[in-house]
Amino acid sequence: MSADLPIHDVLPDLLAHLRARSSAVLVAPPGAGKTTSVAPALLDEDWCEGTVILLSPRRVAARAAAERMAELRGEKPGETIGYLTRLDTRRSANTRVLVMTEAIFVATIRDDPELAGVSAVLFDEAHERHLDSDFGLALALESQGALREDLRIVVMSATIDGARFAALMGDAPVVESEGRAHPLRIEWLGAKPELRIEDAMADAVATAWKAEEGDLLAFLPGFGEIERTRERLERRLPDVPVLPLHGQVDPAGQRGAIRRDPDGRRRIVLASAIAESSVTLDGVSVVVDAGLSRRAEFDPAAGTTRLVTVQASRASADQRAGRAARQGPGVAYRLWNAAAHAGRPAYDPPEVETADLAPLALGLAEWGASADQLAWLDRPPVAAMASARERLMALDALEAEGGITPRGRSLAQLPMGPQHGAMLLFGAEHGVGEDAAKLVALLQDRTLGGRGEDLEQRLSRWNGQRGGKADAHRRLAQGWAKRVGKLAKPAQASSPPLGIILAAGLPQNIARRRDQSGEYWISAGGRGYRLDPASPLARSDWLAIGDAQGRAKEARIMAAATLTLEALEQWLPERFDRRSTLAWQEGKVRAKLERRLGAITLASEPDPNPDAEAVAAFLLEKARETIAELLPPTLLARARYAGIEALSPEALAESGDQWLAPLLENRRDLAIAPGRLADAALGLVDWDDRQRLDSVAPRQFTSPAGTTHAIDYADPAGPSAEVRVQALFGLDSHPVIGRGEAAVPLLIKLTSPAGRRLQSTADLPAFWRGSWSDVRKDMKGRYPKHRWPEEPWAEQPSLKTKNAFAKSGG
Repeated sequence: MSADLPIHDVLPDLLAHLRARSSAVLVAPPGAGKTTSVAPALLDEDWCEGTVILLSPRRVAARAAAERMAELRGEKPGETIGYLTRLDTRRSANTRVLVMTEAIFVATIRDDPELAGVSAVLFDEAHERHLDSDFGLALALESQGALREDLRIVVMSATIDGARFAALMGDAPVVESEGRAHPLRIEWLGAKPELRIEDAMADAVATAWKAEEGDLLAFLPGFGEIERTRERLERRLPDVPVLPLHGQVDPAGQRGAIRRDPDGRRRIVLASAIAESSVTLDGVSVVVDAGLSRRAEFDPAAGTTRLVTVQASRASADQRAGRAARQGPGVAYRLWNAAAHAGRPAYDPPEVETADLAPLALGLAEWGASADQLAWLDRPPVAAMASARERLMALDALEAEGGITPRGRSLAQLPMGPQHGAMLLFGAEHGVGEDAAKLVALLQDRTLGGRGEDLEQRLSRWNGQRGGKADAHRRLAQGWAKRVGKLAKPAQASSPPLGIILAAGLPQNIARRRDQSGEYWISAGGRGYRLDPASPLARSDWLAIGDAQGRAKEARIMAAATLTLEALEQWLPERFDRRSTLAWQEGKVRAKLERRLGAITLASEPDPNPDAEAVAAFLLEKARETIAELLPPTLLARARYAGIEALSPEALAESGDQWLAPLLENRRDLAIAPGRLADAALGLVDWDDRQRLDSVAPRQFTSPAGTTHAIDYADPAGPSAEVRVQALFGLDSHPVIGRGEAAVPLLIKLTSPAGRRLQSTADLPAFWRGSWSDVRKDMKGRYPKHRWPEEPWAEQPSLKTKNAFAKSGG
C-alpha cells in the first residue's frame, strides 16, 4: 500500500481514537487517500474481528475503491476486499472489507439492526448528504447506542461539516488531514448562452486540449449532454480517445474511463457528477467544467421524481477543479465568469430537503421509530414526511396510525422505492412478476428500450435488444422477480396489462384525456398534464403516467402506458368510490352524488337526500368564511371600538357553532336577516360587556330635535354622525359619546335641509360663534324657507320650515 498519501500522517491518531472511543470523524480533502487507506488500516486492530463496511455514494465509486484496495494488496476483488452493488458483486468468505452503496447498507441494517459480524461502518463522502447516507447514519447510531456499543462508526467528509457530524455523534473526536496541495490554475472562459451546452463544451475541450498537457476530464450534467458532446469531439479530434463516464456505462467501460490509456495516449473523459469525488482518474491534469449539475427532485404534486439541471454549487465546482491537481499541478477551465462565481450557492442542498421521503417513512415504520427519535444532521421536513405517509397509506403500506402493514413489510424488503415495489408486488400477485420487474427497470433507467413516452413500445424494443447493458438489466429484473415471488401470494391467474401494473404503484397518476387532440390530461391526484399530440399515446382515453417533467400546472408526460376504464374497474376496483359532494353555487349548498376515481368525476347527479349534518357543517364553514359580510357592519365596528373581543370577526367565526349553527338548521343558504344574526351574536356577551358596548359605543345619537342618527365607528377621523344643522339649534355644548374617562367628542357632520354636507366639527360652540355666519349667509340664499338665525344656540331645535315652525307656536 502506498505510504506517501497525506492520510497516513493522521492514521495513527484516528486509530488511537477508535481504540478509546466508538466513533470518530475524519475530515480529509479529495486526494488525501481516505477512501482506500482507512478501511484496510482497521483490519489489524484488536477490536476489529469482523467485517469493515465502507459506504460509497455511487456504484462506480464503490467498485473503483474496492478494485484499488485489492490491487494495493496484490489481490483480486472478492478476496480480502470485496464490493456489493446493485448490478455487480464481488465477495467471498474471506472478505474483510466490503464496499457497498448507501442504499444497500440501509437495507442491510434494517434486516439486521445488530449488524452481526460487522466491526466498523465507514461513511465515505458523507458531505454529499445523500438521503440514504443520512438515514443509514441515523440507524447506525441508533444501533450503536442500543445494541452494539462495540460498533465503530467513522464519518469521512471532505468539508468542514466535520464539526456538525462530531456533535451529532456525541462529541466524537475530529481528525483532520491537510491533504496534498498541488498547484491549481483556474481559467475563466465565460458563459456563452447563445450556444447549446454540448457546442460550448466541445469548443472549450478543444481549446484546453491544445493548450495543456495530460488527460482531460470534462464535467457535464448528464447522459444526453455527454453523448452529444462526444459526437462533436470525435469529429473534431478523431484520433483522441473520448470516453464517457456515467451511471449508465457498463462496468468495463467505467474501468476504462478511470484508468490510463493502455497504449499511453492522452484521453478525454466526459463525466457526470459521479467523477466529482471518491474516484481518482489516473493521469488527469486538466478539468473542463460546464458548471451545471443534474439532481433528482421529488414533485409531490405528481408523485414522481424529476431531474432538474441547476448551477453547480461553489463546493461542487471546487471538488471538480481539484480533480486536476490530485496527482500533480493542474488547470481547471470554467464555462462561466469569475465575477458570477460568488453568486452560486455555497453547497448543494441535502437530499432530505428535495427527495421523495416515502422510502424513508416506510423504513422508519419498519424500524419502529419516528423521525423525531433518531439523530439527524438535518431533520426530515414535517410536511414532506406527512405527504409521504399519505402516499404509503394509499398503497396499503401504512396504517392510519402510522404503523406498518403486512404489505408494507413486503414492500420494505424490496430494493426499490415503495411505489415501484408496489408495482412489482402487484405483478407477482397476478402472475406477471417479471413484466412488472421490467417495467420498474424502464422507469429507473430512461435509456432502456430507446426513447419515447410509450412504455409498452420501450419494453418491446428492450426485449429485442442484446448487449451488456440490456442483458445486465434483464438479469436485474429477473432477480427482482425471483425475490418478490417469495413475498407474493398469487391472487389471480389472468394477466393484467402493463398500464394496470403501473397504476397499482402510482394510483394518483391515473389520467384521463381532456381534449380531442390528447394534449391535455387530468389525473386522479388532481394534477394536469400535457402530452405531445403526435404521441401514439394521445389516442388513448386513459393513461397511467410513470414519469413527468416540469412543475407547472401541466407537466410534460415522459413515460406512460395506456389504460381503459374497463380494465381499471376490473383490476383496481378499490380506487373507485361513490360519494355525496357538496358545493357552493349561486349562494346555495348544492348536493351531488358522484362516482369518482380520485379527483376525476366519472358521473354526477343531484343528491336528493344529502346528509343533514354534512350540509349544516358545510354551511357553517361557509358562514365562518364570510362572517364580516353577514353581520351588520355597525355592530362589528361598535364592538371593535369598545374593545369587545368576543364580537370580533375572528372570535365570532371560532364560536360559530354556539350562536350561528342554530340559525342554519334545515337551511341551504345564508339569507338570514342581519338583525337575527346580530341578536344571536350579542347573546354571546355577558351583561358587563353588553353595558360597555352600549355606553362606550352607543348605536345612535339623538339630536335636540329628537331625530336619531347612526354613529359611524369605522370613520378614520373617529366616531361620527351626520346631522341636519337645524336639529342642533339650542345646543351650546358639544355632544360626546361614552362616559367619564372614556368620553370623546362625537364628530358632527352638519348637513343642509337637502342633506348636503356643510361642515364637520368636533366643537359645536366654536362653530356657532365662528364659521356659522359664513354658512348662514350661503344657506339663506339657497334655502330661504328654512330658519337661519344669527344665534342658533338660543333657538329651539326643529326641522320645520319657517312658516310651519311659526304655526306650531315655535
